[in-house]
Amino acid sequence: MTTYRYPSEQLILFGTVLLVLILALITGGISGCLIPLLILVMIILAYNMNASRQRALLQQGVLVSPQKTPRLAALVQDCQRRLRPGQLQVIVSPSRQLNAYTFGLSSPEVIVVYSAMLDVMDEDELRFVIGHEMGHVALGHVWLNTLLGGMAGVPVSIGSALLLTLAFRSWNRACEYSADRAGLLACGKPEKAISALVKLVAGNIGSPAELQQALQMIERQDESLSSILSETLSTHPMIIKRIEQIRVYVSTAAYQRLQSQVVQTDAGA
Repeated sequence: MTTYRYPSEQLILFGTVLLVLILALITGGISGCLIPLLILVMIILAYNMNASRQRALLQQGVLVSPQKTPRLAALVQDCQRRLRPGQLQVIVSPSRQLNAYTFGLSSPEVIVVYSAMLDVMDEDELRFVIGHEMGHVALGHVWLNTLLGGMAGVPVSIGSALLLTLAFRSWNRACEYSADRAGLLACGKPEKAISALVKLVAGNIGSPAELQQALQMIERQDESLSSILSETLSTHPMIIKRIEQIRVYVSTAAYQRLQSQVVQTDAGA
């Protein structure tokens, strides 16, 4: 169920890791034997920070469960059955922002959904968002992101640091395309995947006409030089590019085959 991975993701990952090692050895001015030690220290620090963050979230938010949030728990279970990401927790965190994210270096990994999402998204759109985050878990993006972050923290020159940042961000954006495919498989409705992405930018949309108007505004961003430059340093592609990638993926035989397997899984449940 991880064959939905975006084709370029692993190639970009390999190139990023190779670039980190080469630049660290050539320009870092440190012994090669110290690089693994530095990476290990950074990963340990990230592990401790993640554990502390998880405790804080559990105190402030609500852990999704059949007892506390039965409808949302059922939705999460549907996504888990379709994507099989392994053990995880879903926490609803109080916030007016429209966002969700994943973190954790040990099982269960954690998906955080901001409470505002529950007011703006319908159930199918929430399936896309939660499935997107489950895709990050299933594809190993969470621990790989920590590993690459640790590698990128190896001392190098300013120019090398900028090059590493650009490579790292390129891999991040490829991961988002992969996770969007997971979200699409989780909700099973391309139009809902697209409307969920539009709402992340435009907020609550009450009618198809408003959705179309918001989509047209998003499409114009692709023509902006500032948007293109901003995307280069961002961990996420422009929303319009994510929408275009979903439309392309939906037309492939690979998607049709995987979606058919997902439907059969649901029927047998």
